Amino acid sequence: MKDHFMEEVVVRKSNGLNRILYLLSWVIIILSGMSAMFMFSAVSSSLMSGGFDLQTLLMLLLCAGICGYTFFFHDRLLNEYEYTFTNGALDFAEVYNNKKRKSLGSLNVRNVECFAKVSSGHFQRYVNMPGIKRMNWFLNRGAELYFFYFTKDQDKKMIILEPSEQLVEYICAYLPRGAFRE
Repeated sequence: MKDHFMEEVVVRKSNGLNRILYLLSWVIIILSGMSAMFMFSAVSSSLMSGGFDLQTLLMLLLCAGICGYTFFFHDRLLNEYEYTFTNGALDFAEVYNNKKRKSLGSLNVRNVECFAKVSSGHFQRYVNMPGIKRMNWFLNRGAELYFFYFTKDQDKKMIILEPSEQLVEYICAYLPRGAFRE
């Protein structure tokens, strides 16, 4: 049997707003970092002179917190999803700004109970089940979305993704009989 391997990266089709927010986050990082440095200077000079200004200390902590939070999380504005299919095993990852990669998990498609388009009636049946954990691993709402429904360790789970037609063909070749629903 021929090996099936495919790696696919899903990118946001209209990424302009996220790029603007990303650049704005750098402005926030620089301004809040500089403000924190000035506040630190003011706090240290007031401590040297024997006084203590609580308001300046609170402003220092606020500016430093904004700077740190924005710095550590601004890469999430430019994210992509990566699907890697290897002979029935599908690995998911989220990539932040082409720098950081976070593994989201793996799925053996032989364990899937249902695989169908989100636009089908099957999706409404499964998404409304009580206790289901839904994972949205797609970026473009207008794209042709598919979902997996499976049970793992007594937990009902659903993964929603946006695969290409070729990836759908590879997945369908390894699904158990009756799992693909149109």
